[in-house]
Amino acid sequence: MTTRLAPTTVRSVPPAFAGIYSHAVELRAPTRLLFVAGQIGVARDGETRDGFEDQCRQAMDNVEAILDAAGLGAQDILRVVYYLTDAADLPRLTELRRQRWFSAEPPAVTTLVVAGLAAPELKVEIEVTAGR
Repeated sequence: MTTRLAPTTVRSVPPAFAGIYSHAVELRAPTRLLFVAGQIGVARDGETRDGFEDQCRQAMDNVEAILDAAGLGAQDILRVVYYLTDAADLPRLTELRRQRWFSAEPPAVTTLVVAGLAAPELKVEIEVTAGR
């Protein structure tokens, strides 16, 4: 069983992030947990997608494929960490999250802008913890 936490002792979730962000998600035993390593915008055939948006969509596809292989889905995502190499992509990331992983019970989310990822052409990496 999961519970989303939004205590009144911290800032409430801004309306722009409702449905795509929770301050915390509690998961009570017994349960399964799946830790998905950071996924990047590289397709199964090894091709790196061009640009932030295509890479982000591919990374989300990769996350969903791994969840599916484990018998889980996007609704089971408890926590997401996004790594971006350019702060200018933050508004587009918010749109893609809303289009793809909007939920009445959103995950806990951390978004970081970093100097670089494992290869210079990479624009985004997505790390997920899921459970049920």
